[in-house]
Amino acid sequence: MPTSFPTESSPQPFSLKNKTALITGASSGIGQSIAGALAAAGASVILCARREEPLRSYCDSLKSKGMEAGYVVGDLSQKAEVAAIAHSASECLGRSPDIIVHAAGINMRQAWQDITPESWDAQIELMLSSPFFLSQALVPAMIQKGWGRVIHIASLQSQRAFANSIPYGSAKGGVMQLTRAMAQAWSAHGITVNAIAPGFFPTELTQPVFSDAEKIEAIAQQTAVGRVGRLEDLHGAAVFFASDASSYITGQTLFVDGGFSAK
Repeated sequence: MPTSFPTESSPQPFSLKNKTALITGASSGIGQSIAGALAAAGASVILCARREEPLRSYCDSLKSKGMEAGYVVGDLSQKAEVAAIAHSASECLGRSPDIIVHAAGINMRQAWQDITPESWDAQIELMLSSPFFLSQALVPAMIQKGWGRVIHIASLQSQRAFANSIPYGSAKGGVMQLTRAMAQAWSAHGITVNAIAPGFFPTELTQPVFSDAEKIEAIAQQTAVGRVGRLEDLHGAAVFFASDASSYITGQTLFVDGGFSAK
């Protein structure tokens, strides 16, 4: 089955050849899986997270397959580190990123009475503040090129509430508006900004949920397709939003949730 269709302006609209992508939260889970998908579509990828060993390991794995990859270690929940991370990302492979995927996330799953200013700030900073400030640092180079892609990772909690997730849900709700606001600011310069809202996928972040087989089966039955997500289910949306195929789509959030939000 062909993976792309020809158009007059772009003969291979899903190809990411000659593009460089920075993916945060790339040490595991959704971020790492999307990094692999973008690399398979032809992009050079820069992996970013706090933990160096899994970044190095996955980077070496991609290189062993003939893909260009590098990594940057940093903590995006700390505003003071964001500028240095942006600089390192631009230096990593010798060119500034054309694509940014903001996949770094954390959910402390605290009851409302246990939330502290510190735990609130940690989640809001990582999932709402850092996507803006990291983009703010890297978008000027995209404007000079006249082309760029910013992809946020939203959530089911961008639109609905789950127990013990007030800071997480607040951040992810903000991500949808951040997506629209960034699109309004930058799309006239050839930079589209969109978000992917995953349903339930097996990651380190969702391990407490996936460890309960009965709960996962109940969630699967709440979807339209009758199952929870597989990480590869996110690949098509990620490549689509990162490529020329989505050049007239901006400010949008796509729910990749098996129809959970439709029922």
